[in-house]
Amino acid sequence: MLNRIIEWSLRNQFMVVIGLLFAVLGGVVAMRSMRLDAIPDLSDVQVIIYTEYAGQAPQLVEDQITFPLSSKMLAVPFAKVVRGYSFFGFSFVYVIFEDGTDLYWARSRVLEYLSGMAGQLPEGVAPQLGPDATGVGWAFMYVLNSPQRSLADLRSYQDWYLKYGLMSVEGVSEVASLGGFVRQYQVEVDPVRMRAYDVSLAKVKMAIKRSNSDVGGRLVEMGEREYMVRGLGYVKEIRDLEQIPLGVGPVARRSSSRTSPTSPSDRRSAAGSQTGTVKARPSPASWSYVPAPTRCRPSPGSRSGWPSSSRGCPMTSRSPSPTTAPS
Repeated sequence: MLNRIIEWSLRNQFMVVIGLLFAVLGGVVAMRSMRLDAIPDLSDVQVIIYTEYAGQAPQLVEDQITFPLSSKMLAVPFAKVVRGYSFFGFSFVYVIFEDGTDLYWARSRVLEYLSGMAGQLPEGVAPQLGPDATGVGWAFMYVLNSPQRSLADLRSYQDWYLKYGLMSVEGVSEVASLGGFVRQYQVEVDPVRMRAYDVSLAKVKMAIKRSNSDVGGRLVEMGEREYMVRGLGYVKEIRDLEQIPLGVGPVARRSSSRTSPTSPSDRRSAAGSQTGTVKARPSPASWSYVPAPTRCRPSPGSRSGWPSSSRGCPMTSRSPSPTTAPS
């Protein structure tokens, strides 16, 4: 067979040259139109289910969260492996599908089976799907650093301004925040005063919860106009918390507790600066460039202390001050 091919090629050299030219032309067209990744995504098609069960031991999380979810996910079509991991306060369930399964079809099937798990999980527990990104989708990592701003200010700027600008970029699946301090209001109770006024911790919690809401009323017609009656009660500053009554009679407000200024929430790990991670979706046009961490510093000449754009820093077009960010 090989001898016949060689003999035919020697007798028809013109046809061999024409075929070679067509092959070269086809290769050039394919190279110009083919999408290539510097780091090919060879990972399995998987869907991650994250469930938070705050304050519970890993064994309890395993019995009440991980095991029911893992057992249910075994019935998902085209699922070949189901892995469950239980930690302190949260659970991960990995559902790995067969090769060739569409990722978004797999996510829709997992959501369909999760909808039937509402009555089998503890009250207040809501499983949620992880981002539609894979392990090689870690596309970009940056660092916010400022000698004039605290870690709480940097985290507020990251969560309320910079994060949304990056999530609007095409192909970005998730922007994860790491480090800094999340602002919160802390109410410090006095056990001695609470016992003296017969006020329980649950009563303080319920009073704060009921005082942080708006109430809608009916319409009042006056002069051929309709006026909406509303009760505004959302907490906007520390003074609003200090004026919440805990009861009637001898129990006065601020008698059993005090509100400290905005302070950072507790965290289980420490990071020296505010860091963000950008994850890309697993598509042919997904990112594969992984640069070194970029340190973004405030511009001395800007009015708010932050540049609207900087070389190597993925800043948004608007540059409000992080001190005005909601907490």
